[in-house]
Amino acid sequence: MRRLALIAALALAGSLVGCTGAEDSMDDARLVTLEEEGSPFIAFNIWVRAGSQNDPEGQEGLAAITAAMLADGGTETLSYQEILEALYPMAAGYGYSVDKEMTVFTGRIHRDNLNAYYDLFRAALLEPAFDSEDFERIKSQTLNQLERGRRYNRDEELSKELLFWMAYRGTPYEHPEEGYVQSVRDLTLDDVRQFYADHYLRYNVVVGIGGGYPDGFDQRVRADFDMMLPEGTVPAVAPPEPAMPEGMKVLLVEKNTDAVAISMGFPIDLLRGDDDFMAMLAANSWFGEHRNSFSHLYQVIRETRGMNYGDYSYIEAFPAGFATQQPRVNVGRQSQLFEIWIRPIAMTAPGTLHDRALFATRAALRELDRLVRNGMTGPQVEETVAFLRNYSVNWGNSISRRLAYRMDDAFYGIDDPGYLASIRPGLETLTADTVNRAIREHLQAGNLYLVLVTRDAEGMKQKLLDGTATAITYAGPQPDEVLAEDEEIARHPIPVTEDDITIIPIEEVFEG
Repeated sequence: MRRLALIAALALAGSLVGCTGAEDSMDDARLVTLEEEGSPFIAFNIWVRAGSQNDPEGQEGLAAITAAMLADGGTETLSYQEILEALYPMAAGYGYSVDKEMTVFTGRIHRDNLNAYYDLFRAALLEPAFDSEDFERIKSQTLNQLERGRRYNRDEELSKELLFWMAYRGTPYEHPEEGYVQSVRDLTLDDVRQFYADHYLRYNVVVGIGGGYPDGFDQRVRADFDMMLPEGTVPAVAPPEPAMPEGMKVLLVEKNTDAVAISMGFPIDLLRGDDDFMAMLAANSWFGEHRNSFSHLYQVIRETRGMNYGDYSYIEAFPAGFATQQPRVNVGRQSQLFEIWIRPIAMTAPGTLHDRALFATRAALRELDRLVRNGMTGPQVEETVAFLRNYSVNWGNSISRRLAYRMDDAFYGIDDPGYLASIRPGLETLTADTVNRAIREHLQAGNLYLVLVTRDAEGMKQKLLDGTATAITYAGPQPDEVLAEDEEIARHPIPVTEDDITIIPIEEVFEG
């Protein structure tokens, strides 16, 4: 029922855009406020109900380029350089993010500079110049990121992007937010102007204001957007329906690298606000809390065996996980994956080149299988609840993040007091029985997409097909119980056939 409510709410929002009488019914949904009178700061969060899923076919990356033109381009009255010079003495700026369904523009300013800052921020979003020099600069930067940064900079992030590409083939979530090399190369400034005209519409934009803003300022901002943005209709995009893999489906990316980046996962029927969400939040935290030694995977793969930098799992999208420890905000989606992220594993000598990487993969699969079969014990649930009770307090440690969570509440249809305020009370209701029932409902270990970015992909393929044990060695002595467990891990099955494995060279990744 919770999923149906979200889909209905989003569909209703889309159907009301531009309709007679829509103003009254949409007012509450189009203005989100989080007033904190004692704060000297004012935060902005402007959510456009469009993202990469709205990119026309052949124009993948258009939503992202359009947003960049607003946040990193000039306005009708000021060049981009003049804007930077005006922002510098305020020690301020504004930024943007584009996800599958959300484009968000954010900013924060001390109240002493509010009016001057808001004039710049408002003009950036409502009076863009769409200057050709800005466009060529942004397009060149984007292509450089796609052709070089994405392929040759962070393999761990690349493996995560490819996991979503595998899981969402044939859906609007398939392509990365930044697009494909060929699609971005073909974009024109007229394409950007058209996307802005089609999607930056009065009832397609939600204004969020937080902090110690003056009386009536929130209404002033909403009125400015209403006055400057036209009415119109944005066609609804149906929620994606990713296919559950049958068995293991493996993508090997051939790249000259000294370490293997690994991502794996599968679609789950779970969204924030669902009845099982708090139980799964706890289960996932125990299993793989992001960038935290509390994670069970971290303890098994990094702490006990020293194999890599970290090992984590997710029940919600967590792009650019290398850049932050806190959960991501403003990446609301109507479809999610359960995801395991194994940060790069160093290769060894020829003959055992891939053994460490496959050992780590087997270790993660084995632990997932054990979680599904055995669940969590009562003490483990209690320990996790105690951990999250304190750890989650940090998730709203700034007015910008607290406001961003309120915008996400609007996306998911979560009522007051909102998600952040509901975490601690929700955790207190959990028992081993409720958590384990949720685990059995949402997790499994037999059907997964698996991505490995590796040197000698053909050799990795043969290792997988042979099914032989892939042991690891240590520089020093290890406890007998660790060595005994190693023998089980080394033989843990990864059942694949040749048809289950695809190899692509790095040069073709996201070429389009």
